[in-house]
Order: sequence, then structure tokens, then C-alpha cells
Amino acid sequence: MAKSAIFLDRDGVINEDTGYVSQVDDFHFLPGTIEALQLLKKKGYLLVVVTNQSGIARGYFSEADFMNLTEWMDWSLADRDVDLDGIYFCPHHPEHGPACDCRKPEPGMLLAATKELDIDLPSSYMVGDKTADIQAGIKAGVGTNVLVRTGKALTDQGETLANAVYDDLLAFAKSVPTL
Repeated sequence: MAKSAIFLDRDGVINEDTGYVSQVDDFHFLPGTIEALQLLKKKGYLLVVVTNQSGIARGYFSEADFMNLTEWMDWSLADRDVDLDGIYFCPHHPEHGPACDCRKPEPGMLLAATKELDIDLPSSYMVGDKTADIQAGIKAGVGTNVLVRTGKALTDQGETLANAVYDDLLAFAKSVPTL
């Protein structure tokens, strides 16, 4: 039976977006994030990270650097009773180099997770901090697409496309019904 999921952008939603975060020393969970993720797990949702990582294609850091940081983040959350169900990333450059269906605003990462994890998209949520996150959720068929104010400055377009806007991930988590 298909399950409901919370798709989460990483930078600006889970951690501070200081620009091309690739090292443990530069990764800082946003206030309330761990509590929010714990609450979402208790409410019965799968947690799936979907993150654009063009810093790999730009040569700012390697895929191995990204994987090391991701493993650290995953273990840090697991130590706090938050098991992520999936982590998907797009390493491609937005303008130069291969055209892909995984870089948000395209829905490829969400669709791959849906297939692999048996996700029910209409009962799921996409949480992001920019318009491209919301567009990816809409294209994938995610039922509810929301923005948080903890990352990039919100645009009028993003706020118009989003079903809701929250101050942070914890405010969103408190509003989500239990399954």
C-alpha cells in the first residue's frame, strides 16, 4: 500500500543555506528542524530529501564530498531518532551540461522516490524554500506544496504557486495531520 511522504529540500529547509554547503563544519541544522523531523516521523510520514547540488558540476566540491556530508547528516539525524527514508540529489549544472529531468523544477527526483518507496503523491507534501521546489512538487503530482521562510527570499511567484507558507519546518510539522 502506497505511503504518504514529506519531500524536503535540504539547504534552506533542513540546514542553513550558506551557499554550496559541502563540509560538516559548514552544515548547521536550522533551529527546530530536528524536532520537526521527529514529529513528522511520529505522525507516520516517510521523510525524503530531494536536493539540487550543482556545486558538484561547478567543481566547488566532489560527489564524494557530498556523499560524506550526506552520510554525516543521515547519522546525525538517526542519532536523534529520525530515520530518513530516502535521499536524492541532482549533481547537474543548471545551464551547462547534460539536460536532465532530476534538477528541480523538474520532478525526476520525486518520481524516482515515488517508484522506489511506493509513495502516494496526492497525500504527500513537498517542502521547499524556493519556487523551483514548488514547481517540482506540482509537476510530480504532490498533493500539497509548501514554502518555508528559512532559506531563500520568497518570490511572489512561489507564494502564488504554494498551497501554504510557514515560518519554518517546525511550524509546518505542527500543522500536518497524523496519519
